[in-house]
Amino acid sequence: MGTFTFTTAQIPKEAEKLRLEIRQLLKEEQEHFLPSCDAWLGGFSPEFSKKLGQMGYIGMTWPKKYGGHERSQFERYVVIEELLAAGAPVAAHWIADRQMAPLILRHGNEEQKMRFVPEIAKGNSYWAIGMSEPNAGSDLAAVQSKLEPDGDGFRLSGQKLWSSGAHACHYMMALVRSSSAGKTRHEGLSNVVVDFTDECVEIRPIYLMNGEHHFNEVIFHDVFIPKENVIGEIGDGWRQVTEELAFERSGPERFLSTFPLLTTLVEATKSNPQLFSSEIAPLIAELTALRELSLSIAGVLGNGGNPAVEAALVKDAGTTFERKVTEVAERIFETVPEQGNAERFSHLLAQALMHGPGFTIRGGTNEILRGIVARGLGLR
Repeated sequence: MGTFTFTTAQIPKEAEKLRLEIRQLLKEEQEHFLPSCDAWLGGFSPEFSKKLGQMGYIGMTWPKKYGGHERSQFERYVVIEELLAAGAPVAAHWIADRQMAPLILRHGNEEQKMRFVPEIAKGNSYWAIGMSEPNAGSDLAAVQSKLEPDGDGFRLSGQKLWSSGAHACHYMMALVRSSSAGKTRHEGLSNVVVDFTDECVEIRPIYLMNGEHHFNEVIFHDVFIPKENVIGEIGDGWRQVTEELAFERSGPERFLSTFPLLTTLVEATKSNPQLFSSEIAPLIAELTALRELSLSIAGVLGNGGNPAVEAALVKDAGTTFERKVTEVAERIFETVPEQGNAERFSHLLAQALMHGPGFTIRGGTNEILRGIVARGLGLR
C-alpha cells in the first residue's frame, strides 16, 4: 500500500518579508478593482498583470536567463496567497505563470524557452489550457483532437471545451492524440502550442447564467502546427500533463477562491461568539489544515518533484471546502445574493454561488481525484 509524502513546511522569514510588499501594492491598487471570488479565473486585467510582471511577481522561481527571478517556491507562495486573499484580478497571466511556463521550462527546448517564457514573466503573454473535450472531460486520456504529420509540421483537428479566458489569450497548450493508443490509452498523446492568431482556430463563447464570459469552446479547423511548437518528444504528453496537473491542483487558489467571502463572514459574526464558534471557527480550522498541505506540496515542487497524488487530494479537499464556505454563508444570513450589489456580502455570495459548480469540475472532478488518490495508495 502506498503512502502520502506530505511533510511539514514553513515559510522562511525572508519569504515572509514579501508579504508587506505585496500588501502595499494591493493597497495602492484596490481602488482600481472590486475584490471578487474566483478572481484567478474571472478577474482578467492585462494592466494589472503587466504591473505585476514589472515588479517581478510573475515567474518568480524561474531562471533569470528566461526572465525569471530565481526566488523560492515559498516566496512565490506568499505573493499568490496575498493576491488571492485580496481577490485581485490576476486571471490574465495566472495559467501561464502557474503551469504553462513551468511545463516549457521542464520539457521544452532552448528555443521554446527563450521564445515563450520571458514574455510570460513580463505579464505580456496569456495562455489557455487545452485539456477537456466534449467526450473527454474527467477522462483526460480519452482526448480525440488529432495531430497528423504534414510536411515540416503537423495538422491539428478537433476541439477543446471549458477553456477559460481563451478569447483573450495568445496561446493554448493543447494535449492531443498524435498516434493510436498502445498498451495503455496514455500512450500516443503529445503537448503542442497553438497560436490563437491562426485563422483556422475558432473560439466560441460559453456564457454563465448571469451572462459572464470566461469559458470557451475552441475548435481546430485543420490548424498547421510547426514542429517547433511540439513540447518535448512526440508521444510524451501524458507524463508532461500529469506534472502540469500537480501545479494546477495544489496551489492555494484551490481553497482561497472564496476567501473574500469568508472574511466577510468573520467580520459579520465577530459580535456573536456562539455563531462564530459553531459556524466560522471550523471553517478557519479546515482552511489552516489545507494551507499546510498545500505548503508541503510547494516544497516538493520546488525540489523538482511530481506530487501528483498529493495534489489531487489537496484539490479535492480544497474545492469541497470552498463549497462549504458558500453553504455556511447561505445558511446563517438571509441576504439576497446579487452580483454588483454595493453591499460586499451580497455581491460575493452571488459570485460564489454562480461559480461554485465549477469549483469541483475544473482541474478534475472530485470523483476522478479520489480515484487518483486511491490508485496512488494502492487501494484500487
